[in-house]
Amino acid sequence: MGDLKAKLCAARRELLSPEKSGGGGKSKGFEVQRFGDSRVALIGFPSVGKSSLLTALTGVQSEAAAYEFTTLTCIPGVINYNDCKIQLLDLPGIISGAAQGKGRGRQVIATARSADMILMILDATKDDAQRQMLTKELNDVGIRLNKERPKISVTKTKAGGFKFNATCTLTELSSEVCFSILREYKMFNVDVVVHEDATIDDFIDVLEEAGTAPRQYCRCIYVYNKIDMLSISQVDQLARQPYSVVISVSKELNLEGLLERIWQELDLRRVYTKKKGHFPDFTDPLVLTCQRGNKTFTVENAVGLLHKSILDEFKSALVWGSSVRASPQVCGLKHELQDEDVMQITKMTAAEKIKKMHGKKTGTTLAGGNTQVDPTGKKEKEKKAPLKT
Repeated sequence: MGDLKAKLCAARRELLSPEKSGGGGKSKGFEVQRFGDSRVALIGFPSVGKSSLLTALTGVQSEAAAYEFTTLTCIPGVINYNDCKIQLLDLPGIISGAAQGKGRGRQVIATARSADMILMILDATKDDAQRQMLTKELNDVGIRLNKERPKISVTKTKAGGFKFNATCTLTELSSEVCFSILREYKMFNVDVVVHEDATIDDFIDVLEEAGTAPRQYCRCIYVYNKIDMLSISQVDQLARQPYSVVISVSKELNLEGLLERIWQELDLRRVYTKKKGHFPDFTDPLVLTCQRGNKTFTVENAVGLLHKSILDEFKSALVWGSSVRASPQVCGLKHELQDEDVMQITKMTAAEKIKKMHGKKTGTTLAGGNTQVDPTGKKEKEKKAPLKT
């Protein structure tokens, strides 16, 4: 089974890879510059309400009509929420077989790969097959929805052969299965460490990350539109499903709840800056996300967003907020910040910069130069020297 899945993955990779001939390049209408603090893409079948939702949330007029494929290019908009700017992309509707290029599906999915989160717009009056078909199309091109990267470590070595170790009980993977899959990838000198009960597909995903089709693990919210046409019990059943939000764009029902859910899933953290002797600036915060910078919520990432040159002069940071026990508290670069923290940066003095550049000096120096002499060795030489009579 492991051999067959590895061969199937290789065949699918060759099938889905774009053709090199024919003068490729970027597709006109899908080149959208990244703007704001985060990016969200709207994915769905034609005529489910994507353009209407973009207009309701951002105010951008996107053409909406009763016929299918009204939107043919990527239409961007910006959501201003909690002092943050969230870019919302209205993409054309995709059809079955979009991963193979039907209906400009490759361009749509390629733009969706650049998003920090996906809103899958579904018609609440139809069955759940539309959700399964869209998930399959995204899964075929390497987009994993609401999943974390498998905790599997694969390290190539120059020699030593195949080594396998597991820190937990495995039900599907084994040393023989991993060796069989690695043989299909022509990897023979490898150290594999499995930290969770992963599947064969998870192991193949880890191997594909180093290739031409890396996997992307993305958050997804399933948005069921047109709930005004359902009964209360049907709406309640849809709303209780995981990662699901029910709305009605035409009746403007639960749009605020959708914005709040987007905010929670993106996990944006606002950090306000403060100058010495002044009040904090609460108008333009630094927004930290797990997709930007070094993908952490530390002081180092916040300082790097201001300007990377400040990191060379950074000494410490005074932090007010829920991330510290006492306000203010002196913190270093590795301190993790929380939402609505206030940070004041302290830079090094000129003497501290020189000390950092040359390091801490120990011992004495000879007169007329910077040659250092070890005091311990000097004393030992004096002890060994014969006493003068």
